Amino acid sequence: MFDLDQTIKDRHSTRKFLSQPVPRALLDEALALAQLAPSNSNIQPWRLVFAQSVRRDRLQQALLNQAKQHPPNISPLPSAFQHYRQELGAQVYGAMGIAREDQANRQLAVLRNYEFFGAPLVGIVCMHQTLGVADALSVGMYLQTLVLSLTARGIGTCVEVSLAAYPEIIRSELNISPELSILCGLAVGYADPDFPANHLHISREAVEKNVLFQSN
Repeated sequence: MFDLDQTIKDRHSTRKFLSQPVPRALLDEALALAQLAPSNSNIQPWRLVFAQSVRRDRLQQALLNQAKQHPPNISPLPSAFQHYRQELGAQVYGAMGIAREDQANRQLAVLRNYEFFGAPLVGIVCMHQTLGVADALSVGMYLQTLVLSLTARGIGTCVEVSLAAYPEIIRSELNISPELSILCGLAVGYADPDFPANHLHISREAVEKNVLFQSN
């Protein structure tokens, strides 16, 4: 049995992976647990397509080629939330030794998203395009359950919203139906223990900032 509290605390975004493959048995265990996640009317709206080996390499090359020619259009956050992205960038790039003014290395760091940070396994998280916000919440609960289940088994992950910037490339390379919306990617593998950014635990707001109790 795993310690749930400790697993939640141990989970973090892995930003450099070892090439060591993930045993299929461990992956199957985590996927079986994730399938128990709650969903609106039990429709289980999550769809997950994994790429590994040759297919993974082909997807990486296609994404890198596109990202180099047409840099990803990263949507700006509303002004009230922009500081979160800036603070996160400062911590991650700082751990990687990349200065704020070092635009060349920052751009190379962005491209590493499309290399899946070296993960040997990448998943693409999808949902049927006719579904709505409640169902996206269900997919989120599935994804969190999967990530925690993998963390408990010593396997690192990184949820990659950046991959959704090029849905048509992903759709073409992995034969994903046009009926499915591509929500994000999930890099899966063993974390490189020598990479400083893998030891970051990004700070969080106090609970009181996000939770309100009312009694009258």
